[in-house]
Amino acid sequence: MKVIKFEEYGGPDVLQFVEAEKPDPAGTEVIIEVKAIGVNYADTARREGKYVVPTELPYIPGSEVAGVIVEIGENVKNFKAGDRVVALIGSAGYAEYAAVDQSVLTEVPEGVGFDQAVALPLQGLSAYHILKTMGRLEKGETVLIHAAAGGVGAIAVQLAKIFGAGKIIATASTEEKLFHAQKMGATHLVNYTEEGWVEKVKAITDGKGVDLALEMVGGEVFNKTVKCLAPFGRLVIFGAASGKQATFSPGQLMRKNQSVIGFFLPQIMRYPELFQRSFSELLGYMKSGKLILTIGATYPLAEAAKAHKSLQGRKTIGKLVLKP
Repeated sequence: MKVIKFEEYGGPDVLQFVEAEKPDPAGTEVIIEVKAIGVNYADTARREGKYVVPTELPYIPGSEVAGVIVEIGENVKNFKAGDRVVALIGSAGYAEYAAVDQSVLTEVPEGVGFDQAVALPLQGLSAYHILKTMGRLEKGETVLIHAAAGGVGAIAVQLAKIFGAGKIIATASTEEKLFHAQKMGATHLVNYTEEGWVEKVKAITDGKGVDLALEMVGGEVFNKTVKCLAPFGRLVIFGAASGKQATFSPGQLMRKNQSVIGFFLPQIMRYPELFQRSFSELLGYMKSGKLILTIGATYPLAEAAKAHKSLQGRKTIGKLVLKP
């Protein structure tokens, strides 16, 4: 089978399109013929050697796959060959076939395409738990969502509306992206590449600041976002897409009882009750039409490097998908 792998850290050009052995299913594993693969910032961070946890080389990236089961292990009970499924896995998703344990499989509902299904696990679960589990968003609160036209951001805007947020302030780098965030349900729009965006956020909140902020850019954007927080405000950090880590003085949070909270989805996945309940809830929102999953672009698996360049160039709206 064909896979994408890298043997050294670096830019998109280190990604290699090569032959590999097709996996065999262990006891509780199935083999999925992959039809769609999700592309995420975590994949680019892995490739650059900057991920939250170490990335051992050589490495096959990819944590989201959707497709059809073609083989099952001897101890698989809940699935059979021919089932349409989606899964969130640790790695090795950039491939034509993937070995996946049945514990992380979910059936793809009828009428839902593989591209849409693969857009839900990582970014949908992240948006859900950033807002609800870590951010503790309550009805009527004001939320600030950076990169609101991206994969996590576009879902977070919609979920914030579903969860009953008051003002939903979306930031993005272009008018096109801001318009997309507005279509998803944002009530206020701010271009964070323009001077004075912090003051604009403050003006929208009548000087109070926001109750909850979602931040994944890093660097100076993080520090400016802290300034946007209201008393008792919470900032959830879940990435550093700019490649720059922020530094700040924790003591500045004390004056207004503010919080900075870290989020890492693999920790959520260690608690099945959190993962299963929230994923079922997300599927329900998708089936009912409350949650729209936007596919920004699809690329052949062989062009994974091009997809990485597009993602890191911040030229995308919605989810990027690879097709074997």
